[in-house]
Amino acid sequence: MMTGWGEFALGGWIWMGVWIVALVVMIWLIVAGGREGSTSDEPLEILRARFARGEITHDEYLAARQTLEGDR
Repeated sequence: MMTGWGEFALGGWIWMGVWIVALVVMIWLIVAGGREGSTSDEPLEILRARFARGEITHDEYLAARQTLEGDR
């Protein structure tokens, strides 16, 4: 037999907790997934893009590429 609002309130808190946990897990998966996309070639890609935009000269590009590839 139901005793009034006591059982409903407890069930409401439980379901609210379940939804909060689900939301936190989804946000964590989205944020963690973004970090895994980073690769070790990212600095070289940035360097190539800067060279393509004309931000650095050919000599600067070659020197930076040699430095980055030497770090591997």
